[in-house]
Amino acid sequence: MIVRTLKDCENSERSVTAENGNWKSVRMLLKDDNMGFSFHITTIYAGTETLIHYQNHLESVYCMEGDGEIETLADGKVYPIEAGTLYILDKHDKHLLRGGSKDMKMACVFNPPLSGKEVHDENGVYPVDTE
Repeated sequence: MIVRTLKDCENSERSVTAENGNWKSVRMLLKDDNMGFSFHITTIYAGTETLIHYQNHLESVYCMEGDGEIETLADGKVYPIEAGTLYILDKHDKHLLRGGSKDMKMACVFNPPLSGKEVHDENGVYPVDTE
């Protein structure tokens, strides 16, 4: 059994902040935990915009608090996000994630799992972990 607290993970190397300061991701469950997925609590800061294109991962995101929006770049559709919203990037959707008037706190699941140190490259992609 694995038991971790958000507080403990926030005060460890499991807490990763974007170089541009748009988000912070606390990676509570990672590849080396051997569960086949990773689980993160991510904060998207109010008033930010982040290009994301997970070419190597599928992701499900549940908004626990705050507000913002997601725009899918293939078709220009904009979807509002608020507490209780789930969005699923099931087609490696290239998108813009925008923080609204309040920070968004999100619960995120990645498949395949992240190893822990990933940050988006210039195209919004996380590299595939080959280890």
